[in-house]
Amino acid sequence: MTLSVPAYAAFSPTEPLRPAVVQRREPGPKDIVIDIVWAGICHSDIHTVRNHWGPASFPVVPGHEIAGIVTQVGSEVEKFAVGDHAGVGCMVGSCGECPDCKAGEEQYCSGTGMIGTYNAVGKDGLATYGGYSDLIVVDEGFALKVPANLPLDQVAPLLCAGITTYSPLRHWGAGPGTRVGVVGLGGLGHMAVKLADAMGSEVTVLSQSLRKQEDGFTLGADHYYATSDKATFQQLARSFDLILNTVSDGVDIAGLLNLLDRDGTLVQLGLPEHPLSFSPSPLVMGRRRWAGSLIGGIAETQEMLDFCGEKGIGSEVERIESSQINEAYERVLKSDVRYRFVIDGSTFTA
Repeated sequence: MTLSVPAYAAFSPTEPLRPAVVQRREPGPKDIVIDIVWAGICHSDIHTVRNHWGPASFPVVPGHEIAGIVTQVGSEVEKFAVGDHAGVGCMVGSCGECPDCKAGEEQYCSGTGMIGTYNAVGKDGLATYGGYSDLIVVDEGFALKVPANLPLDQVAPLLCAGITTYSPLRHWGAGPGTRVGVVGLGGLGHMAVKLADAMGSEVTVLSQSLRKQEDGFTLGADHYYATSDKATFQQLARSFDLILNTVSDGVDIAGLLNLLDRDGTLVQLGLPEHPLSFSPSPLVMGRRRWAGSLIGGIAETQEMLDFCGEKGIGSEVERIESSQINEAYERVLKSDVRYRFVIDGSTFTA
């Protein structure tokens, strides 16, 4: 048997999303059922449903920033009880046996590959559907405990935007005495600023213009520069130990590399639709690195949530109903959101 669940789905790359009913598995012994209270809209959702990253498996119910309340637990569940606040991020399964999974890096699973929260096929053989829906059934091993002091609407984007920026900050040693640059002040960038500041780094925003400068300082930035000003690249040469690039396209990679000090690292977080090209000279001349990072494992994601609970960090959100999803997509494409849309889960009805 399966559960019929109200949702919002994309049925082709050219049609607006619309109400739908999808089938989720009956909860098993290790599963929990989460009543979705808030679901974030990530730019990845738009890329997926519009086939920017290759053909999607329609219908697609997007959403991998999920926060809600546990309403049912299986007989073998140990981590959760009914009434707990819980979250689900970008993956709902992996092989569990490969070196990556055993190292707690399930997002890099080299066995079966990680199972995406949507647009994938679960171990049960059913299509996975994301957070633009009334509820989700998930193995407790891929669910996160949400600190009680954090509002669920502010938590939802932490499950993607939060961990996507937290993981490289932790991996490359952000903290007191480190100089961190954040390229772009959007959904990812604003979380990078908050987290790097809370870790004790000196934080600089590198944005196309100074339009969001006041926001940047409010979020925790120490400095703010416009990348459209060529003088910025001269003034800030060799100024950073770590730069997180949250922007997908239209970025001067070589220019950013020259902003790194010796042994500095530029981490690519945004995935461009088209290949990037640059001269390797800045890498060679400064023993610099250009790296990439993809979310985090379950243990690190829990660590991030606990850190946010300790520091009182949440995402800056705009709340919408499910009927506003298509309008929100257009606003995301225009960078017209401060800084993450979250969908009210109670508005998904059959």
